[in-house]
Amino acid sequence: MLILAIITIGLALVFDFLNGFHDAANSIAAIVSTRVMKPHWAILWAAFFNFIAFLFFGVHVATTIGTGIIDPHIINTPLIFSALLGAIFWNIITWYVGLPSSSSHALIGGLLGAGIAHAGLAPLQWYGISKILIAIVLSPLFGMLMGISLIVIISRLFFYAIPHRVEGLFRYCQFLSSAFISLGHGSNDAQKTMGIIALLLFTSGYLGTTFYVPLWVVILCNFVIALGTCFGGWRIVKTMGMKITKLKPVSGFCSDTASAMTLAIATHFGVPVSTTHTVTGAIIGVGSLNGFSAVRWGVAQKIMWAWLLTIPASGMVAAVIWWIMSYFV
Repeated sequence: MLILAIITIGLALVFDFLNGFHDAANSIAAIVSTRVMKPHWAILWAAFFNFIAFLFFGVHVATTIGTGIIDPHIINTPLIFSALLGAIFWNIITWYVGLPSSSSHALIGGLLGAGIAHAGLAPLQWYGISKILIAIVLSPLFGMLMGISLIVIISRLFFYAIPHRVEGLFRYCQFLSSAFISLGHGSNDAQKTMGIIALLLFTSGYLGTTFYVPLWVVILCNFVIALGTCFGGWRIVKTMGMKITKLKPVSGFCSDTASAMTLAIATHFGVPVSTTHTVTGAIIGVGSLNGFSAVRWGVAQKIMWAWLLTIPASGMVAAVIWWIMSYFV
């Protein structure tokens, strides 16, 4: 069982890497599509702030993942292994087709699917699950409203300013907004893997009687997600930055800032929201102010279908893997 636990920790780090790889678009799509920063520099910029995010936020999201979805007392190593494989499978499929689905919800779906296959509905923590389900709806809406509000305020403030000077100013401001969203992504998303590894250590008896997240787990998970960001999922960058709507420095700054503020609030309250959902909502929000036709609703519809399918699809894969493993472990 020790060997399986080590393999599962390795699998969790693979998920963490794919999370950074898959969600690199969230941090750099706006700054790359507005040509403020070249892609390779944008990737390194995002990866740096992904890594140092642990210095600014606690581990509330990791605690929710570790104890707020399924009763940790019924969780074992095969269950976590199955949940991770279900999430990784869905991440690879959506990356291949270029859809920005949620790595967070793929992991949550994997945990739910494997947990139900293992012990039915009884061990589900409905309070934690309800927070996540509410956040699925509210995070993109909040990102959209924040994006609209910011761009309206900035438009009023700079109404009489010379356009090219405003654009020049916000080209510099995008460095800050991109850093801010990378911090949000590195904090909220890396904590999901922290929660999984800490949960595995806790259920295996390595953390004693009290659940907590060791510092080495925190640093390791932030490093691995930053490493994944360095490799970047370019298919999704193209969808997020170019296919939903056309971004300019001002709208790119507003979408990034709106997303980052939403992520910071969610992380503070320990809610594992989807960075992808939040960023997409903000981009749609700033794009919609240019008119209904400025947003490519066909692309947005495909993204929403990916959102709806993520939890059940990854959950079913995780359940099948758990049933297979139950015959051998």
